[in-house]
Amino acid sequence: MAWLPTSAVFATILVAGLGTAAAATAQANLSKVEQRLAATIGERQDAAIELLFRAVDINSGSLNLDGVAATGKLFRSEFESLGFTVRWSDMSEVERAGHLIAERKASTADPVKVLLIGHLDTVFEPSSPFQKAEFTGTERSNLGSRQRYAKGPGITDMKGGNVIMLEVLRALETVDALDKLHVIAVLIGDEERSGKPLSIARRDLRQAAQGAHFALGFEDGDGNPATAVVSRRGASGWSLEVTGRPAHSSQIFKPEYGAGAIYEASRILHDFYRELSTIENLTFNPGTIVGGTDVDYDSATASGTAFGKSNVIAERALVQGDLRALSPEQYEDAKKRMRAIVERGLPQTEATIRFTDGYPPMAPTDGNRELLSMLDRASRDLGLGAIEAVNPRNAGAADISFVATLVPSALDGLGLMGTGGHTVNEVADLDTLVTQAQRIAVLLHRITERD
Repeated sequence: MAWLPTSAVFATILVAGLGTAAAATAQANLSKVEQRLAATIGERQDAAIELLFRAVDINSGSLNLDGVAATGKLFRSEFESLGFTVRWSDMSEVERAGHLIAERKASTADPVKVLLIGHLDTVFEPSSPFQKAEFTGTERSNLGSRQRYAKGPGITDMKGGNVIMLEVLRALETVDALDKLHVIAVLIGDEERSGKPLSIARRDLRQAAQGAHFALGFEDGDGNPATAVVSRRGASGWSLEVTGRPAHSSQIFKPEYGAGAIYEASRILHDFYRELSTIENLTFNPGTIVGGTDVDYDSATASGTAFGKSNVIAERALVQGDLRALSPEQYEDAKKRMRAIVERGLPQTEATIRFTDGYPPMAPTDGNRELLSMLDRASRDLGLGAIEAVNPRNAGAADISFVATLVPSALDGLGLMGTGGHTVNEVADLDTLVTQAQRIAVLLHRITERD
């Protein structure tokens, strides 16, 4: 791609200090091997972007099973070229395409086992008008005019992260560091719209985490290259069903007829807000509500209908919502308090609340923070600046949460950065394709050198 600087020029700039005295001073802290890692990744920017565009141009909406499989086939050949043993785990059992699992064992004794996590699917099904990757404007720099940004379905979430993962592995291979690691990569095929039950849909991922020392997720986090994710809130669901005693509206509030289902649902939701909304990192959103004499809700389409009259006390009300918390303990405490609120009850009403499990939380741990500190040091030594933890309110649930309790250290949000995820304005900052890969490559190399 002619719009990019030549590989030799780009690599020279990266290793010499990215054109600034401060960066040059920082890179003095890199070993010769780490300088080679950075240079190798810089030299491959053209090829990496070409692979990224090929991946983005394959529609892999979660329900496009053939497209997800085709994306897996593309990445399969890339892993196999690096000596990985690759298999496809069919997920027809949960009505999804499947997962790509690639493994390369170390040639040394007692290697460090690292789990790398990505996903193949996007939110954009074949019916979406957003189907292809394209460049979006130019930027002037001391290298001349070059394209910096590109847009496309899933370019940041998360086909760019998958490409970064591969670029890291290629760079480690060039300096013989890959042989010191036991690497297993799992590229999930249904992250955006998971098959059910999750116990089956995420079974392969949890099995891959067994015995791993580190887990790295290549999602895009909050889109800021100066951050990484040490904690994520989990996401589960809840449903509230309320019944009241139907009667003419003129009789409402009388002891024998009570308040009706809609008033009781409103009371419960108000008390949720009043008593729980100030708890840090806890959220609970009522997404839909239907109420009246007769109500119906279809969870498959997330839609409901209701029939009632203004002169009839509402007999039923249904509310559907989600619950997000930072730790299992916070989840359980929230459920306990929500149940207690439901049990209070207005006169002549009954209510039940049910919780459904979803994505578990990734709680902040000392191991996660230590891994972030190592990544921060690698970034500073590369001259790329500091990295701090993402506010968990700024990042949604992700697959790394399923293994967070199985590994001593986990870090996410290491993928391609940009804006507009899950929209037709999903745009990637292509510079971060290189810089993110450099940071992680140096991090993993240093992990192999630890005592």
